Amino acid sequence: MKKKKVYTTGEAAEVCSLSQQTIIRCFDNGQLGGFRVPGSRFRRIPRDEMVRFMKKNNIPLGGLNNNKTRVLVVDDDPEIVELFVDVLKRDGRFEVGTATTGYDAGVQTQSFRPDVVILDYMLPDINGNVVCKTIRENQELTDIKILIISGLVNQTEIDQLLSAGADDFIKKPFNIAKVIERIVELIEA
Repeated sequence: MKKKKVYTTGEAAEVCSLSQQTIIRCFDNGQLGGFRVPGSRFRRIPRDEMVRFMKKNNIPLGGLNNNKTRVLVVDDDPEIVELFVDVLKRDGRFEVGTATTGYDAGVQTQSFRPDVVILDYMLPDINGNVVCKTIRENQELTDIKILIISGLVNQTEIDQLLSAGADDFIKKPFNIAKVIERIVELIEA
């Protein structure tokens, strides 16, 4: 599992158990080093700077060592969502978020910052290829792996998903153990 190298202010706040506003204030007044994303107002904090800040302020480093893979499950079928949440949480290597629409997937991708998105192709509001393209067009989200799971059988549509930015496609019905293996392979690639 790769260790996170750069944190957003929201991620830093979560790791330090502080509010995001506190992290932003510390960044802006120089107590917490980092950089701004060129052309935006977004702040980023390198891992070594997080360690320095946490040690200086007697904040336990345990939050930095949460090496769980963050998985966002996007599916409008509550049984599939429940299956993934149950199996991934019991596995112990994963932190799980969920969404049931393409819109929710976009919101959750921004706030939860998953390592992997498990994405159903047929969502109630938009298709999976729109979600893929939206994620791939955002420079801050380029490291996210996208695994499409669908009953779709049309090879042309599968090819369109892959060209829209999906990293892989698994057909429903699926073997949950094989899906977990694939998640780990994508993260370690």
